[in-house]
Amino acid sequence: MSNLNKRILTSFPLLIIAIYAIYNNIILVLSLFIISSILIYEFSNIVKNIFKKNKTNSFIFLNLFIFYICLFASQIYFFLSGEFENKQIVFLFILLICIFTDIGGYIFGNIIKGKKLTTISPNKTYAGMFGSFICSLIICTLFIIYFNFSINFIFFTLLISLVSQVGDLFISYLKRKAYIKDTGNFLPGHGGLLDRFDGIIFAIPLGIKIFIFF
Repeated sequence: MSNLNKRILTSFPLLIIAIYAIYNNIILVLSLFIISSILIYEFSNIVKNIFKKNKTNSFIFLNLFIFYICLFASQIYFFLSGEFENKQIVFLFILLICIFTDIGGYIFGNIIKGKKLTTISPNKTYAGMFGSFICSLIICTLFIIYFNFSINFIFFTLLISLVSQVGDLFISYLKRKAYIKDTGNFLPGHGGLLDRFDGIIFAIPLGIKIFIFF
């Protein structure tokens, strides 16, 4: 099975869990707790490899990440539990942008290839970045057509996609510093759960804030 097929297949459970969770607070809390715990565990392995000889730095970075993940999970919970208009649709929209940013980058990057985007992640190319934006805009167009989203969501989409890609590069940088390829082996085609959530943990909080305040 190709990596693309694996990426697509691992997206379906994520979407199914998300759909159940946004309409059921118990599933939402359990999902956030399990996902957060796995992300923290996988990140701890990264910082341990980076700071093998400095346990203090390892402790500081891990606790900063734990604090951030707690904010990430709590923001999702309070958003989906709040009285925000179309909150379920908006959350799915943000999640789909993140997923198709990843898939689009992989497809375009492998088909077109071309100039490397950065030395942080040798597989990232300008074509892949372009593909990420294209696929995210396709999702945006569908939501504009079927859910009457404002045309302003185009800018919203590009910003979420960009932050998702930056998050991906940030975790890739940390993996490179830790001399590891994947954060774990939880998901086929992606490695660890953090390999799937690297962009999501940064893009979703931003997306929620933009929706609430703008």
